[in-house]
Amino acid sequence: MAVKSRVARQRRHRRIRMKISGTNEVPRLNVFRSVEHIYAQVIDDVAGHTLVSASTLDKKLVSDLDGKNKKEQATVVGKAVAERALAAGIKQVVFDRGGYLYHGRIKALADGAREGGLEF
Repeated sequence: MAVKSRVARQRRHRRIRMKISGTNEVPRLNVFRSVEHIYAQVIDDVAGHTLVSASTLDKKLVSDLDGKNKKEQATVVGKAVAERALAAGIKQVVFDRGGYLYHGRIKALADGAREGGLEF
């Protein structure tokens, strides 16, 4: 990623974070996308703790991710983070796209999380 586009994404993310924040009742679903992988965390910003997380590097998901393209992998990660959040008693979240445009892998992860049972 070029320096200018990375800085622009970080600026967009800061602007988004001024408006949204996760609480214990409604935590924030944060997404980070790298060239090869995608990461999702459900965060309580008041306490400053990550409640649940999932990524394409997760050892429990490796068998599900084999042979899939990045968009399909993002959907699997979204379903996994939703499943773990529901197990932790979290049903509703605030979606933080991390400054990325809402399409492609980010949208696939969000759709997977919705399919998994999260509401946002």
